[in-house]
Amino acid sequence: MKKKFSIETPDGSDKVLLHTCCAPCSSAIIECMMQHGIIPTIFYFNPNIYPLEEYNIRKEECSRYAKSLGLDIVDWDWDHDNWRCMVKGMENEPERGGRCLKCFKIRLLETAKYAHENGFSLITTTLASSRWKSLEQIEEAGNFACSNYDDVSYWAQNWRKGGLSDRRIAIIKEYNFYNQRYCGCEFSMRKDDSESEKQ
Repeated sequence: MKKKFSIETPDGSDKVLLHTCCAPCSSAIIECMMQHGIIPTIFYFNPNIYPLEEYNIRKEECSRYAKSLGLDIVDWDWDHDNWRCMVKGMENEPERGGRCLKCFKIRLLETAKYAHENGFSLITTTLASSRWKSLEQIEEAGNFACSNYDDVSYWAQNWRKGGLSDRRIAIIKEYNFYNQRYCGCEFSMRKDDSESEKQ
């Protein structure tokens, strides 16, 4: 008999600051947390997303989902120019390369800082739900971010397990979420969609 999927926070708390990259990636994670008595506060901090119109669409979809569930969402600053400065010299890095790790660290450092300043003992991220991302890099970035604070820990949950990927697809259809075609930054954009569709 297959064991039922269940989750619990490492420190036993019933709240978590959830860094969220987009509604599709966060949907099943948020639902799963709530089903297990964990209330996430959504932290939307993604200065990597380009252009601004794309950023706003993703933010609005996150807000729509949060409001439908009665959850709080923190809309943090979008400063793409500063993000570009911080990844300067890494423009030609491949996906899952050094630029991605740097980007994760930038976003999770800010998440950990907000957690420390606002009474959250635990952070995690929806980035860990994407099969296009390295779980090892995400965990490294999360632990690095939290190493600055004695009162904040990183929850390294694998959000690809337990049927969450299938549930994600169902929720996307149910809410008719905007489902982006690239990670977020201009370097991750597909240069030729016609070629991508052939793969």
